[in-house]
Amino acid sequence: MMLTESALINFNHSLSGSGNMNKLCRQVSIESPGPIIKDCVFSFEVPVPDVPSKGARIRVVCAGACYRMRTRSTSTSSMSSIEEAGYSPAHHGVRDGALFPGYEVAGVIDALGADAAASEFKIGSRVVLYPYDGIPHGYAEYIVVPSLDFLVHVPDSLPLGVAAMLPTGALLAKNAVLSAHKYVLKLFEEKAADHVVRILIVGTGGLALWALRIAQHHFKAPEYIDRVKITVATLKDEGLMRTAAELKRVNIVQWNEDLYEKQLIERTKNACNGLVDIVIDFGTTSRSLHRSLQCLNAGGVVLVSEEVADRLLPKFSRLIHQTNQKIEAVANGSIEQLKELVKYVAEGAIIPPPHTEFSADEASKVVEKLCHSQIPGRAILRFHDIQ
Repeated sequence: MMLTESALINFNHSLSGSGNMNKLCRQVSIESPGPIIKDCVFSFEVPVPDVPSKGARIRVVCAGACYRMRTRSTSTSSMSSIEEAGYSPAHHGVRDGALFPGYEVAGVIDALGADAAASEFKIGSRVVLYPYDGIPHGYAEYIVVPSLDFLVHVPDSLPLGVAAMLPTGALLAKNAVLSAHKYVLKLFEEKAADHVVRILIVGTGGLALWALRIAQHHFKAPEYIDRVKITVATLKDEGLMRTAAELKRVNIVQWNEDLYEKQLIERTKNACNGLVDIVIDFGTTSRSLHRSLQCLNAGGVVLVSEEVADRLLPKFSRLIHQTNQKIEAVANGSIEQLKELVKYVAEGAIIPPPHTEFSADEASKVVEKLCHSQIPGRAILRFHDIQ
């Protein structure tokens, strides 16, 4: 049943007025996948949290299917076990960025703290949550934020299911593209006027889809059109293939794991018309990173997530020193960048990648499908039928 805003507010008043004593709500927690996928999804009931005096309580409507990193030692052990097991199909999605760590929540404000500063937010406002340090563990039906500064208003034109894709997947991709932009400008200064900067995006699923669309939007200005060339390297992914077909000036190369490594590298260099200057690599394995470096010019840079950099950079420090290459960690991005993404996507300037919504009760099945790269684009967990 669809809830209207007035019905939602009446429900909220009832919840707030009677206190939260003995009131429980669902929580879904997704941990970093280990060898047994089903052991990483947990569903249970937790108390409805009290409203922080200067913050707000959010009724979660949609959440992106991301996993929460365990402790550093456990996470590293888990990822190492995946690599040691070889290229098991059960973990395609983890290796190639279809399933990634993060926190993506969109919902409506359920209650405001008594001391919350006056702002654009009110009970019933549609919001997306910036993944600040100290975010809650897991996706509960009700979560709290200590400050309204961590919330971004979602326009009525932007569905909450789409907004839920922005705080990690789109934000990480945007920051990676902005990091690449710095090197593009540097190459423009150092190279001849006819030098074409070649960018390779590596990955499957939501991260690569976002990076491709954001890069196309970012480099659409006349000064970039003929001087920046984008290629995407991916395993077979119908969502990515459709997206690449829609966009102009994008090459795509499939990394078929049945081929020898030398063949994959040659295939990639042919698709890129030579070695590339910048790689945005959303893969999570040393094999993917090594392949990216083999496709990179001397003096080039590979941009990877912070989690991947922490784990793999020590393995490649000697190699990149010898080849005069660089591996740079990319953080998730700022709340200002998130506000820009909300604006661009709401206006239609950036078209979001395809996504599929599932009931939050199907979280285990969704994670299993993502680990097998069986869901094109992004998977969204829906907790409530509120638009």
